[in-house]
Amino acid sequence: MLPGNKISDIRLNMGGMHNVENMMAAIGVANELAIEPEKIKAAVATFKGVKRRFEYIINQKDLVFVDDYAHHPEELKALINGVKTVFPGKRCTLIFQPHLFTRTRDFATAFAEVLGGVDNVVLLPIYPARELPIDGVTSSMVLDHVQLENRSLYTKEQLLHWIETEFSLNRNREPGEVLITAGAGDIDKLVAPIKQILTK
Repeated sequence: MLPGNKISDIRLNMGGMHNVENMMAAIGVANELAIEPEKIKAAVATFKGVKRRFEYIINQKDLVFVDDYAHHPEELKALINGVKTVFPGKRCTLIFQPHLFTRTRDFATAFAEVLGGVDNVVLLPIYPARELPIDGVTSSMVLDHVQLENRSLYTKEQLLHWIETEFSLNRNREPGEVLITAGAGDIDKLVAPIKQILTK
């Protein structure tokens, strides 16, 4: 609802309240610029988002694959909530690459709590970026506290093998799957190989 104006039946093809809020701000600006309501609706409906922010890699009825830059517990929480809002009822697998040893150490408990909000978690080893390893700080310190039965820690090679075998074999079950890759390290380099496996 805009002062003196109303645009109804707007569809945003992205999850997360932060995206809804951004959309509302953009609509407000467009309205101030006197852009026609139908053009605003069309722009919102076709907006594909920003790369690595709830970016659809595959969007099919039985399988959705989303890539996101989320690397902090609050970002992951927003991502997971967004997926659950857009795809209620679908099973959700989150592949997460922790970023930085210090962040993993400082937020291990928060990461574990948030990651417990999906059906299946796969962690990769920590991406060090600019840091040297810290003794005792590994992805296991997060995974060990995730309250899920389905949780794993894989290398990148093991992950691709798992996607090709177990994930692909089980994904045809109703009501369908949502697969998410998340992190600020080099996990984005796995997006193309995962997509290739899932679409062959």
